[in-house]
Amino acid sequence: MKTFSAILLAAALASGCASSSGISRSEELLDRYEPYVGEPVSSFTAFRQESWQPLSRNQLVLWTSINDAYLLTVTNNCPNMMSTNAVSVTSTGSSISTHDAVLVRGDRCRIEEIQPIDVRRMKADRNARAAEESARG
Repeated sequence: MKTFSAILLAAALASGCASSSGISRSEELLDRYEPYVGEPVSSFTAFRQESWQPLSRNQLVLWTSINDAYLLTVTNNCPNMMSTNAVSVTSTGSSISTHDAVLVRGDRCRIEEIQPIDVRRMKADRNARAAEESARG
């Protein structure tokens, strides 16, 4: 649970920092996940939805466990995605597919694409970077 909290804290801290390079918060967050995003899948099993992080009006990361996350791309009709406090995802049983939708403040945003995120590799890379930085002093 500490690792999951650390990921969320790091994402929140990084997203709150202003960037002088002109890169938006959304682009920064997407860049953080991009190297770990896999090929599209048609569905995945989620017994629960742990948390979520909006990346843009049409993309969010849905965490289903400490080591499982998915990049969901939805139709471009979710104007409240970046400003809401909660989302939910429709599903059939424990399966979420491209036939389902993300519900945001009464809007039903159809899922267009699902891509798994290699969370274990993302954590390993983050730990390796932290070890390098601490070795430098």
